[in-house]
Amino acid sequence: MAEPQVASADGRTGWRAGFAPLAVPIFRLVWLASIVSNIGSWMQTVGAQWLLVQDDGSPLLVALVQTASAAPVLLFAIPAGVIGEFLNRRRVLLWSQIVQLAVVLGLTYLTAVGQTTTTILLASTFVLGTVSAIQLPAFQALVPDIVPPKLLIDAASLSSIGVNIARAVGPAIAGLVVAQFGVAAVFLLNALSFLVFLGVLFFWKTYRPPATRPEPFVDATRAGIRYIRHSRVVRLILLRLAVFLVPANALWALLPTIAKSSLGFSASGYGLLLAALGAGSIVGAFVLPWARRVAAVNGVVLASSVLFGAGLVALVTSPTLWITFPALVATGLAWIGVIATINGTIQAFLPVWVRTRGLSFYQLVLFGCTAAGSAGAGVLAAIWDPGLVVVGAGVLCALGGLSLLVWPMPATAGIGRGIVEVPGVEDRPRADGDDDSAVLVLVRYRVPQARRREFLDLMQRVEQTRLRTGARRWQVYEDADDPDSVVEAYGVGSWREHVSQHEGRTTEFDAELISRARAMSDTAPEIEHLLEIPRPHRHRPSTIPTHE
Repeated sequence: MAEPQVASADGRTGWRAGFAPLAVPIFRLVWLASIVSNIGSWMQTVGAQWLLVQDDGSPLLVALVQTASAAPVLLFAIPAGVIGEFLNRRRVLLWSQIVQLAVVLGLTYLTAVGQTTTTILLASTFVLGTVSAIQLPAFQALVPDIVPPKLLIDAASLSSIGVNIARAVGPAIAGLVVAQFGVAAVFLLNALSFLVFLGVLFFWKTYRPPATRPEPFVDATRAGIRYIRHSRVVRLILLRLAVFLVPANALWALLPTIAKSSLGFSASGYGLLLAALGAGSIVGAFVLPWARRVAAVNGVVLASSVLFGAGLVALVTSPTLWITFPALVATGLAWIGVIATINGTIQAFLPVWVRTRGLSFYQLVLFGCTAAGSAGAGVLAAIWDPGLVVVGAGVLCALGGLSLLVWPMPATAGIGRGIVEVPGVEDRPRADGDDDSAVLVLVRYRVPQARRREFLDLMQRVEQTRLRTGARRWQVYEDADDPDSVVEAYGVGSWREHVSQHEGRTTEFDAELISRARAMSDTAPEIEHLLEIPRPHRHRPSTIPTHE
């Protein structure tokens, strides 16, 4: 199914519509500030990798810079999603920038005095990656707070494009700065880039976080995990992201080694290679809106994956730089084609109540696969020729893209994502402590045997709706004394969470399924709510003998 054409606020379509979110002033400021900050981060990565390369570090150590930056997401992505969901996102970003600034200033000093060891470098990179893991879900969830829903996919694409603009500019600047002033100067410029983003965040006083229903941290974390577990669409999108990323990261992990050993480049030459990749990403900013209209999500990801794989092969096998640089431009375009398309799709699909937590899983896959792919490429490059590893990765990327012909991306167009209120919760005051009591909900339908099979098929989909929105367990029963009576039973962890199911978690799509199930009942379904009675504390049996 083709996606609907996205138009800007003034009715423009095509590539101009792709830039429509920049008409929102605060989005424009945050976007520009994030580009500056990302330029500094890419300069930091290039400087760290080149510091190891010039000290004759092994390909594995060079690759571990990428791994140390990405691995913290494996530990902190999910709790970071909860933090970004319920805390003020602007403040999360503000404090994250302050911490990163302090770490980079310390690393700058140590590098300037010649005290930066491999351990210190990797440890600092790990700390920066940890803070980045905490701020990324909050930053991505900030975008829907400040742009209209119809511009969300284009805003997500612009965010990804901003990262790749930084990838184009940052490495090139880093290469020149390293050649002229040394690695310490690169780290210092990264510190200054944090100040730009800090300035925008500090003076942005008008941000008002969206209203959210307070939830205990553990309950909120479990709710996010349950949503992903029972959302087939999100799982399939994340799987596609992983299939691309694991082999694709061989490029970022081994490009410094190939630049020096195979192409004979200096730091500035390596920066130009990355600049070519980033330039391709900028071209993608103009191409993607048109490509989405022509080929939809599945076609864009398929073509981009195949093109990326071909670019990796061309990088190693090209006989002349006149082919290498255009191939890298095409590779950069393909990279943004996959990453921006998948990112925009998942942002638009996730319901608002779980968006930040859902994006934390996206970050988990993005950075987790970056860490795994980079480390794997480094290990293989220590055994075989790095160029051979990159060629193999290119073949895998192309095959992964072609597999979309058989197993396409899930179609998300037309699936209602707005939140609606569903009747079914009694409007009465709760007794003290009842909010934390587990709830068993019983919904009794009257469905004749003639429609039973159709009803049960529909209830399988309702089951996923209940589980996505908070149910811990679900089952359907037939009344032994009344064959036409069917009872749906599901348990929720607390009355608080059950109220959230009805008032803040049910999407239009879910509500339509529930409405269809109720319409199949000959009479209005009867709903009961049973609160769990806590078990009394059990004492040890008395040692006093009893008499018969």
